[in-house]
Amino acid sequence: MTEAQPKQFVAVLDFGAQYGQLIARRVRDLNVYSEIVPCDIPADELAAMKPAALILSGGPASVNDPEAPRVDPGIYELGVPVLGFCYGHQITAVTLGGKVFHPEVGEYGHAELEREAGSALFNNTPMKQTVWMSHFDAVCDVPEGFKVTARTKVCPVAAMENPERKIYTTQFHPEVKHTEYGQQILSNFLFDICKLEKNWSMDNLVETMTQQFREKVGDNRVILALSGGVDSSVVAALGARAIGKQMTCVFINHGLLRKNEPEQVEEVFTKQFDVDFIHVHAEDRYAELL
Repeated sequence: MTEAQPKQFVAVLDFGAQYGQLIARRVRDLNVYSEIVPCDIPADELAAMKPAALILSGGPASVNDPEAPRVDPGIYELGVPVLGFCYGHQITAVTLGGKVFHPEVGEYGHAELEREAGSALFNNTPMKQTVWMSHFDAVCDVPEGFKVTARTKVCPVAAMENPERKIYTTQFHPEVKHTEYGQQILSNFLFDICKLEKNWSMDNLVETMTQQFREKVGDNRVILALSGGVDSSVVAALGARAIGKQMTCVFINHGLLRKNEPEQVEEVFTKQFDVDFIHVHAEDRYAELL
């Protein structure tokens, strides 16, 4: 767990998904902090982070490929709720004793889902709904103790769960907007199943990081190499908020920037932020060495 991270957070295990960052964003949109971690993180290391819940992302690999990403089986024994999407659905099935096969027809795009009654994951959603699929492999046998909670015409196990262990998985992608009730499903998991609280916002994060910045620096001074790009500019803005004139931003104009960019950087950091700013005109020196 990072220093700026709230005590309550969701760990997103990333299997190389194109939607990995989107999953984290969707959780944060619901005012719960989330953080992406490697899919192969050891269970004891993950336990030390004390996540309130786990979400297993999708991924491009086939779980039946010997070289495919794996997960430490111990994560399912940590006693925290688990939600898996797509590859996360399949790897959960295989890891816990189920089976995944490669059907003749896969699914990509919109699909009509029919769900069973009684699943907390699907609370406040209709029995038939549109979801977004992107897979060729599919679960054919669920692990012991699991039950099928949804299916499509092509996919016999579009969702499965073991409520006693609080493990829920879907073959479809709730995180994308094309899944009609995706955010409701995610909300059901976070609040009905995990019992989490809506206690995080970007403002909270900024305040926390500002305070940590201030405590770390103390009475010392900071010299910041400022390029004008996103990374250094965000650090500069945070530093200005935290320590003001204790920070000196050094901007080196090497002559290879876009038209008017040096002037824009100087204007922003001299007029909008209360920091010392040094503009080093090094265009000629760089030109001579090129």
